[in-house]
Amino acid sequence: MVEFVMPVATGITLVEVVGVEAVLPECQACQKGDLVPLSDFGAHGAPIHYKAWVCTNPNCGFNIKIRNGDVYLNEPIVSGEDHAPRTR
Repeated sequence: MVEFVMPVATGITLVEVVGVEAVLPECQACQKGDLVPLSDFGAHGAPIHYKAWVCTNPNCGFNIKIRNGDVYLNEPIVSGEDHAPRTR
């Protein structure tokens, strides 16, 4: 089980729920790691929750991603060290 902090919308107010427990799904590709959800931000800054799921086993590398409504499986995973942040 994993404990995490999760924002929850309640009517007009956004509150933070602390200590929510969840069981992460087991990776069906390797059965050794768990699939963890990753979120991102859209072009205009809106949050996109669960945009990708990635296996925690570094030897596996299974991932599933949604981009522009299309589902992608097992795209290459890069470290991001060559990434230059966008200028604003």
